[in-house]
Amino acid sequence: MLKVKIYDTTLRDGAQGEGISYSVMDKISIAKELDLLGIQYIEGGWPGSNPKDMEFFLKMSKVSLQNSGLCAFSMTRRLNTKAEDDPNIKSLLKSQVKIITIVGKTWDLHVTDVLKTSPEENLEMVKDTISFLVSKGLTVFYDAEHFFDAYKANQDYALKTLIVAQEAGAQAICLCDTNGGALTSEISRIVPEIKKSVKISLGIHCHNDGGLAVANSLAAVEAGCDLVQGTINGIGERCGNADLIPIIANLKLKMKIDCIPDDKLKELTHLSHFVSEISNMKQRPDQPYVGDSSFAHKGGMHINAIMKNPKTYEHIDPELVGNHRRILVSELAGKTGVLIRAKDLDLDLKKDDPKTKKILQLVQKLEHEGYHFEAAEASFELLMKRALNKYKKFFELEGFRVVIEKKSDKELTTEAIIKIKVKGVKEHTAADGDGPVNALDNALRKALKDFYPTLSKMRLSDFKVRVLDEKAGTAAKVRVLIQSQDETTSWNTIGVSENIIEASWQALTDSIEYKLLKDNVK
Repeated sequence: MLKVKIYDTTLRDGAQGEGISYSVMDKISIAKELDLLGIQYIEGGWPGSNPKDMEFFLKMSKVSLQNSGLCAFSMTRRLNTKAEDDPNIKSLLKSQVKIITIVGKTWDLHVTDVLKTSPEENLEMVKDTISFLVSKGLTVFYDAEHFFDAYKANQDYALKTLIVAQEAGAQAICLCDTNGGALTSEISRIVPEIKKSVKISLGIHCHNDGGLAVANSLAAVEAGCDLVQGTINGIGERCGNADLIPIIANLKLKMKIDCIPDDKLKELTHLSHFVSEISNMKQRPDQPYVGDSSFAHKGGMHINAIMKNPKTYEHIDPELVGNHRRILVSELAGKTGVLIRAKDLDLDLKKDDPKTKKILQLVQKLEHEGYHFEAAEASFELLMKRALNKYKKFFELEGFRVVIEKKSDKELTTEAIIKIKVKGVKEHTAADGDGPVNALDNALRKALKDFYPTLSKMRLSDFKVRVLDEKAGTAAKVRVLIQSQDETTSWNTIGVSENIIEASWQALTDSIEYKLLKDNVK
């Protein structure tokens, strides 16, 4: 099997993405996960650019990585400065890292307009920096910044920068599509031309400004590159970097090119979600291979075919990358979707059972009214069990009132008053909250806590409101989705009404009843 090495720059190039700010411990935890996956190279940061990155490298010097080499990033030495005297180069030596990646200018436009120097001096900067680091016993990779733009503008000079890096002792040269504007056909044409002159390892580093970073990276491998740079989930500056998740999956499963151990491929989904969580970014549901929707089926025809042969609508077995198939319940899914969901819940339901038709008709009716059960599986489970008489109510509402008050310039205050009956006992409680939904939640749980103590271990983690018909103005229906979680799982519930408080109450009570049902509370 052919072999390609993976170079991850999530902790450096990925950290430049808008809204991302890693602590030192965040970076260490991500580095450990990358090492567990079998990534060959982890670029940890730029030690000369900020104290946090230096602290990361010094702490990582005490961490034993099993599979990965840790790399530090920097640029060529400054103008009119010897490499040995340059502060950035000194910081590389201080970081105690054995693999260094140096980025240098290959585009004459940048040499004259950004560096404000001559092409000859730029070549000397590349040579001096790499040869000095190699003389210190370090492994050096050279990142040829803006290479494809440079090559299209001035082939001779762009190529000359690579030859200088190679002769100075670099062990790998990475061709960078820094502006992310190269077309796949250009990558496929240019890489083989470079292979004629570059005899060391040749890599590719693509940005995603044209939406082609993954395709361009794979095309570069097909054209002869044996090192691929990118980030987990494609995070990074502007439109991001090449996403290593589909790159690794495509290399292993589609191109039969080895890049990580076979038994680690199933960890891709975990790693993707882990990095999203640490990065405080919402996981893309439609992310190839690892998103929640990657193997989700909604159309009745699709579901029917999938159950007969998964290959009909799935390009791989989702378990290969640690994901799983999801059958969505909706007005489009037909009886098959209802039956599959019933089986998941250990409910005895047959295709020709009148109850199956009843549930399907109910789903179609409710979705026509604005419900969206594929996003609220907990509410759908309650709906099924109610329809099949497999469920008893844990409490009965007698009434509630929400009071919102504002006095002069003071902040709004909200109070909810609830009357319910629990196990034959009437409860009348009141509670304040940060808004009406929070107040209702506090009042309801206050009334239920002595009867159902496990409710103290759940909380609302997300609240979304969508107006279903904006043209209806203030009379429009709204859909409320609530995400709740306890110590082990999370679940979603839904409510729909012309009144946002009523819709919220529906979703809120479903979330509490689902928790009690899940805990087998009697």
